[in-house]
Amino acid sequence: MDRLEKELGVLFADFGDLKSKLIELLEENQRLSIENQQLRKLLKREEAYTEGLGAPKLATEAVAASAGVSAGAKPAPIPAGEGYDNLARLYYEGFHICNVHYGHLRTEGDCLFCISFLNK
Repeated sequence: MDRLEKELGVLFADFGDLKSKLIELLEENQRLSIENQQLRKLLKREEAYTEGLGAPKLATEAVAASAGVSAGAKPAPIPAGEGYDNLARLYYEGFHICNVHYGHLRTEGDCLFCISFLNK
């Protein structure tokens, strides 16, 4: 009887390990699915741009469009420079550029920290 209880304990521990591994895999699958969606959107935008269908020419214009700034609104002075364009491009591609979540995939729409950083 003791041997059976020990085997059941080992089996239960193995089951717990499998359960935690399954949870890890499901979370990773969800994260990769979201990243895949973002990359597909980016690919479609790049294809539209190469075909000349009116995609934004600069990353800064894309960020302004995604932040809800209309074309008729008073334009804020945009800092010139390659670094700013690179950050704006990263934000447009769906990544955080703020110091809070830098480099992580944006999963919940626009980030106020990132937008305020771009508007500095």
